[in-house]
Amino acid sequence: MTRMKIKEIFSTFIGLIFFSQIFAQNEIKLNKKTPLSIGEKIEFHSEILNENRILNIYLPNGYSKDSLKTYPIIYLLDGSLDEDFIHISGLVQFGSFSWINMIPESIVVGISNIDRKRDFTYPTNNEKDKIDFPTTGKSEDFINFIEKELQPVIEKNYNTDSITTLIGQSLGGLLATEILFKKPDLFDNYIIVSPSLWWDDESLLKYTPTLYTSKKSIFIGFGKEGQIMERTAKELYDKLKLLKNENTTLNFEFFENQNHGDALHLAVYTAFEKIFKKE
Repeated sequence: MTRMKIKEIFSTFIGLIFFSQIFAQNEIKLNKKTPLSIGEKIEFHSEILNENRILNIYLPNGYSKDSLKTYPIIYLLDGSLDEDFIHISGLVQFGSFSWINMIPESIVVGISNIDRKRDFTYPTNNEKDKIDFPTTGKSEDFINFIEKELQPVIEKNYNTDSITTLIGQSLGGLLATEILFKKPDLFDNYIIVSPSLWWDDESLLKYTPTLYTSKKSIFIGFGKEGQIMERTAKELYDKLKLLKNENTTLNFEFFENQNHGDALHLAVYTAFEKIFKKE
């Protein structure tokens, strides 16, 4: 190896050491790392369901239990952290910004799932349903849980006002429709997205809903989801339109560029505009 070659290698080695020291000196060090929180998680035992249930709670900025300010409550089915809680809470936060003013500052209660096929469905006579959903048919218990345990827990522990909204999609939309038909006064507003009304050979569409006189806002939305899903959602709207009284606001929206997997986010945004936004 020539002296010139050795000199080049040595120079390269010295250069690498020099630059590595510069990069080491400029390395950015974190001052602090803390958990990011948008609310809280609570757990309580349900006597009706005979199991512990988890709720994920989004709290508006500046929320204080010691304050006299009260907030509407949005109850979200499929409200686990890995389901719809985060992105729906984000919509609520965005919509309640003062420069947006689409929705009042609200508390979101995400109901974490244990067995949604069990909780969101009523008993079926369809044999295929029974095979596909072996734990099915306990929606009556789940509705009682919402009415007698979940809502009282929220009202006792948070600063709530009297306005409540229910959001349900797919099987959650089936359950939201069942509640609207059987116990309509459990909620003031119903956001029903892509409801699985095919359940039990579409029997819920034949049910005669319980009459109510209280003020209601109902939004039905769905995407391009196939003939049965689209037809039954439209039939639900037509049924409610025939029954609606002067205290009911009813909205219907077809999202032709969405499907069953991605209709929820845009549908809820649109529902917030229809239900809450003031002219």
